[in-house]
Amino acid sequence: MGIFFPKEGLAVEEPVSLSRGLGSSSHLRLKSIDSGMASSTLLAILKLLMILICAGWVALWILKPTQIWTRKWKVAEESANNTIFGYYGLNFAVYTFPIIAVCIIGLLFLDLKAANQRSRWQLKYLRIATRFGLLAEACLALLLLPILRGLALFRILGIQFEASVRYHTWLGTAMIFFAAIHGASTCFVWGVSHHIQKEIWKWQSTGRIYLAGAITLVTGLVIYVTSLPQIRRMKFEIFYYTHHLYTIFLVFFLFHGGDRHFYTVFGGLFLFSLDKLLRIIQSSPRTCMISARTFPSKAVEIVLPKDPWLKYMATSVIFMKIPAISHLQWHSFSIISSSRAENQTMSVIIKSEGWWTNSLYDLIQAEIEKGADKRKGIPVAIEGPYGPASLDFLKYDSLLLVAGGSGITPFLSILEELNSSSSKSRYPSRIHLVYVIKKAQDFCLLHPISHLLVNHSTENCHLNLKLFVTQETQAGVGIKELLNEFSKVRTLELDTVCANYAVHGPESPCCLAAIVGMSSIIFLFFLICFNHVIIPSGKHSNSSKQKTPSWMVDLLLIAAFVLALACNGLVAVLLRWRRLKKGIQPISEKDMKPLDLSSAEIRNALEEHEVHFGGRPNFEDIFGMFQEETCGSNIGVLVCGPETLKESVAAACRKQSNCFKFGGGKRTEPCFTFHSLNFTL
Repeated sequence: MGIFFPKEGLAVEEPVSLSRGLGSSSHLRLKSIDSGMASSTLLAILKLLMILICAGWVALWILKPTQIWTRKWKVAEESANNTIFGYYGLNFAVYTFPIIAVCIIGLLFLDLKAANQRSRWQLKYLRIATRFGLLAEACLALLLLPILRGLALFRILGIQFEASVRYHTWLGTAMIFFAAIHGASTCFVWGVSHHIQKEIWKWQSTGRIYLAGAITLVTGLVIYVTSLPQIRRMKFEIFYYTHHLYTIFLVFFLFHGGDRHFYTVFGGLFLFSLDKLLRIIQSSPRTCMISARTFPSKAVEIVLPKDPWLKYMATSVIFMKIPAISHLQWHSFSIISSSRAENQTMSVIIKSEGWWTNSLYDLIQAEIEKGADKRKGIPVAIEGPYGPASLDFLKYDSLLLVAGGSGITPFLSILEELNSSSSKSRYPSRIHLVYVIKKAQDFCLLHPISHLLVNHSTENCHLNLKLFVTQETQAGVGIKELLNEFSKVRTLELDTVCANYAVHGPESPCCLAAIVGMSSIIFLFFLICFNHVIIPSGKHSNSSKQKTPSWMVDLLLIAAFVLALACNGLVAVLLRWRRLKKGIQPISEKDMKPLDLSSAEIRNALEEHEVHFGGRPNFEDIFGMFQEETCGSNIGVLVCGPETLKESVAAACRKQSNCFKFGGGKRTEPCFTFHSLNFTL
């Protein structure tokens, strides 16, 4: 951010483009560089002259004792006596003056060398500052790629969106670091040469615009500071709104670096803008909630309509905006349902932990308190779902799921996916779920899979739950008591007529590939047209003193980009309209019948699950139990929750895992493979 490119470095090492020009100040820079080169040549001449004089003076003393020198010297003295200088002038010129000449030339050499060193260190320092600017530019070229959603390139590597965001954070931090050094170093050299005010406030018609670079750097610093975890978690609105300053940042970077430097980072910006446009089109037709449930822990389960043809993988996420709360804020949530089990709906659970989520809980609670059986649906805008390209957890013989707090939500979709699968052979046969919560009332988040806890042993898999309540102490409380106490939910049924638009999801990969290809062709077409019609040809511009302003070239690039997005936005709207024209089938609401926990069979099934109060799980003991139950099996360890929980599980996994058996023997100990999931960005 704020990537300054000094003109000195450009003049020395880079060809100057007609589109960028140099400007009047750049000509002065070139003159100063030419004078510096002349002084370097003069230094070499003076040094060579001193060497020749000293060599001649030493040769004189070597020849002085010889007969040849004596004869020649007498002849020279006789000739000098006939002149005004006499023999004494000859002796002074030959023996004395070389020492004086070396002294004079040496003093001039030292003075010129000191002045040349002062100018050369500034030039070298500016070159270093330029290199830092190029490093920041390289980070900017990759910065937007990790946060692509529909056009996500990281899915090729098997990295989900919520995991790839960390690369965006790392690249942004590195870019700010390099850009700050670049800008500070450039300003330092200007300050030493006493023309910082002249350079930084200049907005010339051609050449690099340093004021634009300063604006870019300041904008980038504001975005970075408001993205720090302390501000992002406590003041999410500030983080969210200041992040939209990226448009100002990129436009002024174009004005500062010029179109040639801008093309190096344009690939990520092009895909990000197209991805953003497609997401806006996807989320524009709003749908409505079908129903909502509130839990004792101030959590809300929302049921949304979806197209029956829409299929998504477990652990997928959606982005949700509720205009009744905020017209601008989008929040991501893990889907807890399976597209195999629920053909027309999908569900998310949202726990009240901030202003937006508390407002949602209050909104649902207010609708319930009205007491009407049917209410007008609450409009919502949905992006997604976005998820992995494949289910890696299917390759394991058994699964160990470790969740903390709201981190249980991705695992709910995994359990629903496993339970609804018709294939028994390729799915894990044994699942252990370790759930760590602070309060017992947080157990209600397991309500969507309460039927799996009762029927924990099915044809597909065997499920065992270990519940740890860390901040409460109770005696004689089991899963049955917790189900009775905290599974009493309040349900809000809404009009399904309002939900005339079901979530269709993003476009198919083939369709997205066609849109991206067409966008690039349209952009190049407009760019060529603008440059040939508006900007003079190279032949005329070389002979003309009045060059095309660099900002005009930048504006033409922006215009071609906007027109390309507009054309492809129209195509995307037509494609979306064709999908919406098909309509949706009437939604059959699924009744959640209360569980009958009175039968002896169900009570015995629930007793196999474990509840621990007042302590944290000992993961070494938990992993040790697998050594007894699943000897030699391949076990996947999936963790979702706080970082401290992930670190504890990873340490136990490294200690207990024995994935390799040497000597060709059969492995008798389990192999634990660690995977970390995220439920927040």
